[in-house]
Amino acid sequence: MVLDDERAGGWILLPRLFTPAETAALSRAAESALALVTGHALAGRSEVTVWPDGHRLETVQGTTVHWEPDARPPAVRSLSPVTHLDPALDALWADERLTGPMRRLLGADRLGPFTSKLNFKRAGVGSAFPWHQDYPYWYCCAGPGARDIATAMIHLDDVTAENGALTLVPGSHLAGPAPRDRAEPTGLLVDATRAGVDGAVTIEAPAGSVLMFPGLIVHRSGPNTSTRDRRSLLLCFQPAGRPALAELPYRPELLADLP
Repeated sequence: MVLDDERAGGWILLPRLFTPAETAALSRAAESALALVTGHALAGRSEVTVWPDGHRLETVQGTTVHWEPDARPPAVRSLSPVTHLDPALDALWADERLTGPMRRLLGADRLGPFTSKLNFKRAGVGSAFPWHQDYPYWYCCAGPGARDIATAMIHLDDVTAENGALTLVPGSHLAGPAPRDRAEPTGLLVDATRAGVDGAVTIEAPAGSVLMFPGLIVHRSGPNTSTRDRRSLLLCFQPAGRPALAELPYRPELLADLP
């Protein structure tokens, strides 16, 4: 069920959109994709990049592994893109349960993929992600078209505040690009002292639920302090006919266009 206050706030929550059996199958596909990619990375068949904030990324045959900082033993924070790694994941781009609400959210008659991602907040290890919008990173690749990108986040596990549920600022997407934290190395995070995060809400939901939100909504996630994993599959949609993220260069100089 989609509540009116959720639409006004900028997000859509679809509880238990996927059955337990479907969610279990997607979880198996996610873990299989993880094993495949990290197997290549640990064997040294990758290209390593270290971001200005010290986070380590490895690219394996077009998929980037983002490692958890300081985790011992090593743990993966995310993989992207991922849907091409398993037919069960790839089929989601055409699932009407996702595309119907997403068409309404974007106001587009036809949709295409922008990118996909698997987030792994492992029990007791998954780290926090500070206040941010997806928009600045996407803008550095897609330019003004980044306004027309939104995410469908499929929860593969029950999501609670304790295991790192997403916290959103209702209505923040209406203000456009938020002021960025200029002291932060990547230049991509929100300056919460200037953007305002009052009234933020944490979205808890059972496994199989889907949270949809636009790239301009301000959000964060806490660390996983629980004994349960919090895994999620993210499909980022855009109007059909536009290039996918993997086809676009990252141009950090475009950040100068943003506040």
